[in-house]
Amino acid sequence: MEERLRLDKWLWAARFYKTRALAVDEIGKGRVLVNGQPAKPAREVGPGDLVTLRKSDPPTEVQVKGVSRVRGPAPVAAQLYEETEESARKRAQAAEMRRLAPEPSLDYYDGRPTKRDRRILASVRGK
Repeated sequence: MEERLRLDKWLWAARFYKTRALAVDEIGKGRVLVNGQPAKPAREVGPGDLVTLRKSDPPTEVQVKGVSRVRGPAPVAAQLYEETEESARKRAQAAEMRRLAPEPSLDYYDGRPTKRDRRILASVRGK
């Protein structure tokens, strides 16, 4: 019989969430799917299941490789899952898009206008 574990415990042990309570909250909000279906925290997952996490954009899809009842170091936790090639490609593409199109607010030379700048703007606008 293959070993299975509650979804919230697996997400915690695989270090996707810092606490089980955070994992339960995210599952309750519908941000975690198992095999394309919304899941409950008590849903059991095992090797071969596809877990989709909508923590960021684009969502991360991982294939469950193993289960662990304890939260270990990150290198050990990384052995519990494998990210799908499509998910890794989408994340790399999104990172490249963010690099090529930086946040517009970061382009302002001096940031927020100073008090003097605001006075000048007000005089130009006729206030």
